[in-house]
Amino acid sequence: MINAVADRIFIRLAPDTTATSGGIILVDDYHRTRNIGVVESIGDLVTSVKVGDKVLFHQFDELPTPDDDLVVVRENSILGVYEDE
Repeated sequence: MINAVADRIFIRLAPDTTATSGGIILVDDYHRTRNIGVVESIGDLVTSVKVGDKVLFHQFDELPTPDDDLVVVRENSILGVYEDE
């Protein structure tokens, strides 16, 4: 586990899908941008989300980490928080 600092947020990306919601199988070289995930760690200055929230974030603001399914964004990159479904 890594702890975020300041206004940074660590997000675990949603799994990459191999089929559309309609059941169409996607080819191997097709990669949809993953910009939905679950917050794993937040910095001291973050006030708009909490650990465990499912969020939508701006796809060009993410920074990669050694773990391909974990990214870092600043709080102002969060576009929305999903409500309980």
